[in-house]
Amino acid sequence: MIYLKSFKLLDENEEHPLIMHKMNIYNNLYPLKIFSEKEFSNIDFEPITIFYGGNGSGKTTLLNLICDSINASKRNIDKRSELFDQYVRECKKYCELMHQSECKGMKYISSDDVFDYLLDLRAINSNVNRRKNDLIDEYYEYKNTPSTKYNSGLNQYEELKNKVDSNRMTVSKYVRTRLRNNTIVQESNGETALDFWQNEIEDNALYIIDEPENSLSAENQLKLKTFIEESARFYNCQFIIATHSPFLLALDNAKIYDLDTTPVKSKKWTELDNVKIYNAFFKEHSDEFND
Repeated sequence: MIYLKSFKLLDENEEHPLIMHKMNIYNNLYPLKIFSEKEFSNIDFEPITIFYGGNGSGKTTLLNLICDSINASKRNIDKRSELFDQYVRECKKYCELMHQSECKGMKYISSDDVFDYLLDLRAINSNVNRRKNDLIDEYYEYKNTPSTKYNSGLNQYEELKNKVDSNRMTVSKYVRTRLRNNTIVQESNGETALDFWQNEIEDNALYIIDEPENSLSAENQLKLKTFIEESARFYNCQFIIATHSPFLLALDNAKIYDLDTTPVKSKKWTELDNVKIYNAFFKEHSDEFND
């Protein structure tokens, strides 16, 4: 499914009035001159579209321009300059959206969102672990205290119940019943990050994603690749992704824009410099895999 069909960046002539108006106020012309100097203006989207390029190529800036121009939701709202906002207002004139009645949502997800999710889980786990240790101490205290200490009065009902439970339960069951839903996450960061994507992506929606490969092993990147392909093919999702992961660059039927070239061109994933470097490296060491 395609919800965003096309998008237009400002060319040199369209940027000129903004530069002349702002140059006496701002020394920094960001985001002007990034894409016009790459001769990159018109973008046509497929169900999966990828922006590839090295650090500083403008991938994240481009995602943010698209996100703000179509009013996609995001977790973390960055403070933008007036010049950035003016650029977005110009771009909004050229956004071609489709099937909006069928689109359940448009969402921007950054690698920082994944890290925040991992940190939140780590904090939860830390609190649960502390609670677990307290409950273990509580269990043995009740188990070693004579029953005669507790009477049947209402004011001691909870303590009496805990004493009975400590006598009839193992320590692990005693702890589990009191932790209830506060389960400890036993997965690695990579597995938890993969869970994040699988929980975050729903059907009939547009996702703008910045470097989803972060925190994922090669194996989990391949799992994410399959998940994205199936979401696009069977669940009417559209993806706009910035990445330099060779696994995600190999997404089936993805349209890839190479931001490291001037003018920016659409390429096959096997034509990209980053992928060629990986290929050359493994060819150089191919004999070692046969040992």
